[in-house]
Amino acid sequence: MNDIPLTRIDQALDRFMQWLEGYGETSWDHQTYFSTRVGAKAKELYYTKPKLGTLAVAPMILSEAFVPSARRLFGPRLRFPIADAHYAMGFAFLSRVRGDEKLHGRAVHFLEELEKERCPEYKHWGWGYPFDWETRGGTIRKNTPLITSTPYVYEAFREAYLLDGNSRWREAMISIVSHVTEDIKDYPFSKTASTCSYTPFDEGGTINASAYRAFMLTSASRDFNEERYWNIAERNLNLVLETQQKNGSWLYSVKAPGAFVDHFHTCFVLKALAKIDCLRPTPACGNAIERGVEYYLSNLVDENGLPKPFSKAPRMTVYRRELYDYAECINLCILLRDKIPALDSLLRRVITEILERWIKSDGSFRARELWVGWDNVPMHRWAQSQMFRALSLLVLNERTRTAVGSTHA
Repeated sequence: MNDIPLTRIDQALDRFMQWLEGYGETSWDHQTYFSTRVGAKAKELYYTKPKLGTLAVAPMILSEAFVPSARRLFGPRLRFPIADAHYAMGFAFLSRVRGDEKLHGRAVHFLEELEKERCPEYKHWGWGYPFDWETRGGTIRKNTPLITSTPYVYEAFREAYLLDGNSRWREAMISIVSHVTEDIKDYPFSKTASTCSYTPFDEGGTINASAYRAFMLTSASRDFNEERYWNIAERNLNLVLETQQKNGSWLYSVKAPGAFVDHFHTCFVLKALAKIDCLRPTPACGNAIERGVEYYLSNLVDENGLPKPFSKAPRMTVYRRELYDYAECINLCILLRDKIPALDSLLRRVITEILERWIKSDGSFRARELWVGWDNVPMHRWAQSQMFRALSLLVLNERTRTAVGSTHA
């Protein structure tokens, strides 16, 4: 087996950082089409009256399929906290590897932006989206904290604290934990499990949301030597364990039996379990990981040994492959490749594919491989920042091959 091509990855990261500095820290997004009032109404109609709604969203879907660069006509470039968190972590990883104070400074810069971006109407720190997000369950207003975004910010501040010991970052971590324990709610699922809310206002049900919270609070229980965080985390962890399907997969939500199984949400769940298992290993968690990875390799990796978006697409899609899937695949493989050799082989195939086909001449990454051509619009949230972080983590992991990066993906 060939070694991971670290020199080529380092070169790709250097080119990407140069591109990022020139391009700027705002971008269009996967949701740009639907983040304006007209787009949101069209999407709402699609959820409430599917036949009429299909006609309403058709121009946007066709644009996404054939002229993705036209999304700039639908909305402005925005700054995304979840992307800033990934960039902060990526720069922190590289600073640790290279001993470069400039890279440390870049990580601090993104943390300072995150301090400004926190949701303003909350005492404790949380982060959401900078646009109104139309979902099947209704509209989530911009600056509503999301449990799928906030844990990344916690990890970003944690990485910085481990790197430089600045108490400023630890104080941020304390506020984030207060938000996640107090503002995010729990709802009983069984005698031993609870589902957590996605925002401070809903009643839960999304499986990856509980997985995110379970890992963050498991980590916080160690970071602050506080067992009550683990008591909350354990019930959310049990939700994930109890909702695993017989075939090893997880549906998106416990409240939608016909819900889809897709690539990056499956990675989110498996990553959380793998990181929890590093901190508090149990046979139940280890077994769930083994079954989940078996399903993942059989259903979310295609005949070419590359990530595919869905095990079975719930609707017609306009793309073959997704940068987000590749980034999360890399993260998952880093976490588990020492335990599951098939993931090490998958990692090497994906890295080769990224280096040979997904890097543009300007140093940024392609966003999607469409059925015809590519979506080359660079979107920080979807998934330039995730890929930058994943490759930076891989460099750190390869150059240490110790427990340094074992719970970071």
